[in-house]
Amino acid sequence: MKIDFVIAWVDGNDPEWLQEKAKYDPSIDLTQDTIDARYREWDNLQYWFRAVEKFAPWVNKIHFLTWGHIPKWLDVNNPKLHIVNHKDYIPSEFLPTFNSHTIELNIHRIEGLSEHFVYFNDDVFLTSPVKETDFFKNNLPCDYFALDCIYFAPDSAGAYNGNNMEIINKHFVKSNQFKLYKFKKYIKLRYGIKNLYRTIVLMKWPWFPGFRYDHLANCFLKSTLTTVWDAEEEILRATCMDKFRSKRNVNQWIFKYWQLASGNFHPRPSLGKAFHLKITPNLRLKEAIEMQSYKIICINDTARTQNFEAHRDMVKESFQKILPNKCSFEIQ
Repeated sequence: MKIDFVIAWVDGNDPEWLQEKAKYDPSIDLTQDTIDARYREWDNLQYWFRAVEKFAPWVNKIHFLTWGHIPKWLDVNNPKLHIVNHKDYIPSEFLPTFNSHTIELNIHRIEGLSEHFVYFNDDVFLTSPVKETDFFKNNLPCDYFALDCIYFAPDSAGAYNGNNMEIINKHFVKSNQFKLYKFKKYIKLRYGIKNLYRTIVLMKWPWFPGFRYDHLANCFLKSTLTTVWDAEEEILRATCMDKFRSKRNVNQWIFKYWQLASGNFHPRPSLGKAFHLKITPNLRLKEAIEMQSYKIICINDTARTQNFEAHRDMVKESFQKILPNKCSFEIQ
């Protein structure tokens, strides 16, 4: 099967983008999108492309989502690369947008996008070889299943998760789904003891309380996005009308959760780990990159990250050790 990768990127230092962003007042619903951490320049995107070429040479196409800015080193003529401006696929009524949810919720509208695709945020990297069957098997997206409680806290994704789960429980009766998929897909030792324990403890609840998730790459069927839009167009449109993130939004995980609740996935364990950066450079992250301990990692920069330059330099030095050579996606 043809498997595409999709990655969204914003150059937070682009003066034209900053000028356009400044025209819109987000104070009605102030959220994390106004925090500089979301737009800091890590100068490590070239390693994302090097990793894809080295560790996933089988990829069919890379769709690069951008407001309009292009990294100066990126070879836009690479036959596997599709540069996609927001206006190329997001309906004009939602533009301009500074809401990542809008960028993600409309991915199925990308011209030429394969039915099977993997979505990456620009802080999610491959760090060791992956196979097509890590992402899709028997034409189904691969994922792991674990029930979990929603974490509500300041600056968390709890509000989006709550909105997502309201939709899931509207369309799926938990007891019915467990009758269909309990031991086929929902309860598997391969998910790990902790995830299995979470599911067993929360099984008695009459509704889906939430799903455990990794901040990693997500496998989707394009048809899943179409199905969810057909079922809940009103709330998805409302999210897309918000220029900035709002707690009333849903996000891309609604598609992931729909696949899990419907049983439309192939069971596999998690492929990686998310590292949340705080004060000092994370030596476990350094080791994970250089030892290639996981297939996928996330380097999560938040408002609580301090000493940004030290984190950035450590990450670049580590990637340079495993991916020192330019790839075909870079201008030679």
